[in-house]
Amino acid sequence: MNKTNPSRLFIPVDHTGEITRSYSPWFVPGRLARACCPDRVVRVAKLTVAAACIATCMLGPFTGCQSPLFQSDQWKSARDYDVPADRLRSIDRFDPTERATEVETLEQAEASAAPLTDSAADQLARYRSALGIAQETDPDTGLPTAALTLDECRAHALTNNLDLKVQLLSPTISQQSISEERARFEALIFANGNLSKNDTPTSSTLSGSQVDSLSGDLGVRVPLHTGGQLTFDLPVNKVETNNVFSTLNPSYSSDFSISLSQPLLRNAGKRVNDYSIRIAEYQNLQTEARTKLEIIRVLADVDRGYWRLYAARRALEVTMQEYDLAVAQLARAQRMVDAGSSPEVEVIRAESGVAERLEAIIIAENTLRSRERDLKRMLNNADLSMETTTVIVPGTEPNPMHFVLNPTELADASLDQRMDLLDTEIQLAQNRDAIDLARNGMLPLVNLTYRYNVNGLGETWNESFDLLVDKSYEDHAVGVSVEIPLGNKGAKAGYRRALLSRLQTLATLEQRENMIRQEVYNTVDQLETNWQRVLASRQAAMTAARNLEAEQRQYTLGLRTSTDVLDAQARFSSTQLSEIRALTEYEIAKVDLAVATGTLLGAANVVWEPDDPLADEIE
Repeated sequence: MNKTNPSRLFIPVDHTGEITRSYSPWFVPGRLARACCPDRVVRVAKLTVAAACIATCMLGPFTGCQSPLFQSDQWKSARDYDVPADRLRSIDRFDPTERATEVETLEQAEASAAPLTDSAADQLARYRSALGIAQETDPDTGLPTAALTLDECRAHALTNNLDLKVQLLSPTISQQSISEERARFEALIFANGNLSKNDTPTSSTLSGSQVDSLSGDLGVRVPLHTGGQLTFDLPVNKVETNNVFSTLNPSYSSDFSISLSQPLLRNAGKRVNDYSIRIAEYQNLQTEARTKLEIIRVLADVDRGYWRLYAARRALEVTMQEYDLAVAQLARAQRMVDAGSSPEVEVIRAESGVAERLEAIIIAENTLRSRERDLKRMLNNADLSMETTTVIVPGTEPNPMHFVLNPTELADASLDQRMDLLDTEIQLAQNRDAIDLARNGMLPLVNLTYRYNVNGLGETWNESFDLLVDKSYEDHAVGVSVEIPLGNKGAKAGYRRALLSRLQTLATLEQRENMIRQEVYNTVDQLETNWQRVLASRQAAMTAARNLEAEQRQYTLGLRTSTDVLDAQARFSSTQLSEIRALTEYEIAKVDLAVATGTLLGAANVVWEPDDPLADEIE
């Protein structure tokens, strides 16, 4: 095939059997074709194409034919590493209550702790009630608010997060690579035509000086999955010359040929020739695994961002409460100074405490705005953009429960659910196929060729095709070609490289398994540590509340100064902040444990689908 010949036309045949309506100068459609060629030519050409198409479908398992007749299991994709779709597309939820051998609520854990005094319990209840602010307008700032639960934040992120929008296109892109590789085995219809007029001086009366020829060719080329190529060909030729010794002038020749080329050793077999398709399928599986991993990462970041916003909002409330206590202490100090029971310095000390609390409020408010913008960025909701002044009010409260977990069982389960480990396992499958391909590449190149040809010749097209149909003149040709590299160093080096790559991937797999186990063990320990922090910080907050009440009573009796009261207030606020941090970090530790096991926290599983914005535009 001469690709530089402008008169040659290649017409791809897709899986629907439709042929693009383009024609070469020789292949003339319609009424003009019937005028140029007799009906027998047209019929034989149609029979040639029909026979080639039938043969293509019969060879469907070895070609790109997608007829339902050949959709049996033995002719499905040669991919050996099959991953269930639900393992890639469905993200299981992590429920600690199902994994835990023992569950204990916070109230049950506190039952054995020291009882609270009535006054301390009232103070604790007052700052707990500050969490329930979820009105249309923030009473503190006058800004519009949006109360969002954790599940609502996850839903917004799944719909609008820009990182997910980018990642969800990756599986669709990788699927196109599979289609590209499978298209290598699509059959092609080819046609060409040539018209020539030659006037050449000759040195012998046996040769004509003037030769006019009209030739054309029509055929189908079928790539085989076994590595060979099957070609059906119908060349025709008309020659007219001034050679007086020419038996037929003009002469009409027509041939029908079937040719097969098949490698026997190197590049032979379905496994070798379907290698690129399997690699594209493996890479598509890896892309889907990485997409699922990215979805888990984004939703886990949303969970963490939500709880950090919750902690920042609670920290601001505690700081404002500390400021109110400092203002109340200033008022008490002023009254006692006015009554003459305390020196003037007590007012100065109280004013200093108020100023310090005001600075803490400014810092806490800035932290809150920063955490809020982080969450807005991840949600990417038009109504909650970073430019808006809408205040996000967390609507989900922490639910601290103690879980007694078996880290070994969790680690074993994580090995089946972690997508980064699945990615490495799929890479191992690719390495195995690469080894098989490299081993095949070390074999000698032995090609078998066979050609069958039926000849037709006559004074007219009808006579030529009559002789062709009668099959009076048949040709058979068989050939074998052999190529053997003397050193074969390149193929051997490629084989060694494939073996070393597999060993490297095996080491990576073992390394990741150890890292996953370590991550699970660490997160289980961190979860238990944070639970103990929750219990300890709550006890510390209760003790600090009672100490603050005692300091305030001592102050009214003149036994303490404003500095002592302010210090007690600071310790009380510090223990409250520690409790808030412990609660939120316990929730974040549950998120980290879910991520370590390859799952997500939530009430239901998350099922995702690749995004294909061109699905309705390109068929």
